[in-house]
Amino acid sequence: MSISNPNHLSMKDRLRQIPSLKGPLPHMDLERFPDTPHAAFTMWLEDALAAGIKEPHAMTLSTADESGWPDARVLILKNVDKRGWHFAIKAESPKGKQIEVMPKVALTFYWPDLGRQVRIRGEAAVLNAEECAKDFLERPSGSKVSAIASRQSDVLKDNRELEQRLSDARTFLAANPDHVALDWRVYAVSPVVVEFWQGASDRNHIRLQYALAGDGMT
Repeated sequence: MSISNPNHLSMKDRLRQIPSLKGPLPHMDLERFPDTPHAAFTMWLEDALAAGIKEPHAMTLSTADESGWPDARVLILKNVDKRGWHFAIKAESPKGKQIEVMPKVALTFYWPDLGRQVRIRGEAAVLNAEECAKDFLERPSGSKVSAIASRQSDVLKDNRELEQRLSDARTFLAANPDHVALDWRVYAVSPVVVEFWQGASDRNHIRLQYALAGDGMT
């Protein structure tokens, strides 16, 4: 397979021509940061929303399999509270199975227009059955249909198989609107380390790190 290259540049040169961390970027006022990473994250999320960042609640979840190989995929943040950063998945999905074996995970948020990243390392713990069910029932109908019909990473025979599963799921949910997928899980990532990274056009980036110490974060 060939890749069109009208400028006859090497991949390395083409990548160097792509702008990154173009200003103006906000100043990181360290004195503005609150005592907890949870409050600091809320502050930066509000900044991202005010700046018009698209999907600022999108994050990369990184897990590892039983052989230590890492996997990463983008999910949507569901909540932040004293228990940590929440996300929802199917227990039988590859990431669900990996978390079951190795609950140590990482979350990464990136808001390029602000030159900001938030990196979280911690342990994922499943919430109680009532909270998992409530999250599922609050999802849009299309999302519930997909959750019931999909078998993540399974190989499909053809498109008709998926279409039939979706049709069956719609019919089932129409007759059973209070149904909750049995393998639906909501996890909270309790942080061990949370880093707030502010990029700068001159590459003098600033980092502020909260780390677990005793019963709190410092």
